[in-house]
Order: sequence, then structure tokens, then C-alpha cells
Amino acid sequence: MSQEPPQRPEAAEITRRNVRTVRELEQMAVADPSFADRTASFVARFCGSIHFVWVHAVVFGAWIAVNVIPGLPHWDPYPFTFLTMWASMESIFIASFILIAQNYAMRQSERRDQLELQVNLLAEQETTKTLQLLESVARHLGVQQGEDPEVSALAQATRLDALAKEIDETHEEEEREKERGTAR
Repeated sequence: MSQEPPQRPEAAEITRRNVRTVRELEQMAVADPSFADRTASFVARFCGSIHFVWVHAVVFGAWIAVNVIPGLPHWDPYPFTFLTMWASMESIFIASFILIAQNYAMRQSERRDQLELQVNLLAEQETTKTLQLLESVARHLGVQQGEDPEVSALAQATRLDALAKEIDETHEEEEREKERGTAR
């Protein structure tokens, strides 16, 4: 009885599996939004639609028309004080709902960023370990052609605090150079 070698997954299958995993993570992230988050999301979606614009165009147009046509009772004559007050109040509430929806989206984005950072850190650690092993194997086999300082630097474990400090210093240097360039 011959035993078949285990089949290696194809790139397409690995991609499908990754897509499913990401979709499941996204579904878990949005699985249980609060009532406020759901309401704010609905209001923000509706207010960002063309339907919202058309409804308001019709309502505002009808309001103004009824209050300027002679012979009709004018409950809000020009300068349309009640319409202005209603639109102002509506704007306050819409802005609040949009901010709530943005906060929810920001929390989701921060979660994704954290996940991405963790995956990147894991990949960096795996790459560092792989470089260290390759360097060790090359030394053991005697095929290493001298010391490559770039490989040696990359084979060291990345210190996140030092990396973050270097990024900040680089940004500060660039900002100082921009300021010097505009001061001339």
C-alpha cells in the first residue's frame, strides 16, 4: 500500500484561508456595537446619502414656497426663523451622530492597527531569527565570504524603543530643515 505524500496547499488556497480569517476578525470586531454606535452609524450613512439631500431640498423648497405664496397662511414668513432654527438644531444633532460614528470607526481602526503591528513584529522576529540561522549555517559550512555589516545589523533583534526614537528624531530633523528652507 503506497502512501501519497501530503499535498502542499496552493497559493490560491492559502489566500482564500487568509481572506476568510480576516473576514472573521472583522466580523468579530463589529459583532456587538452599542445602541448608540448602531444609531450613529445609521444616521451618518443616511445623512451621507443623496436621499438625504433630496429630502431636504423638497422639504426646504416646500417650506419656503408655502411661506412666500400670497393667499396662503404664512406660519414662518421671510427670513424663515423657524426653518433656520430647525436646520441649526438638525445640524447639531447630525454633527454629534457623525462624531459618534467616527469614534466607533476609529476604535475599529485602532484595533486593526494593533493587529497589524503585532503581525509585523512577529514577522520581524521571524526574519531576524532566519537571518541569524542562515549566518550560523553559512559559518558552519564555511561559505560565508567575510562579514557583511548590513546583514549583521539586520540579524540583530529590533529594539522598538530605539526604532521609535530614531523615527521621531528623523521627523524632527526634517521639520527643522523645512523651517530653515521657508525662513530663507
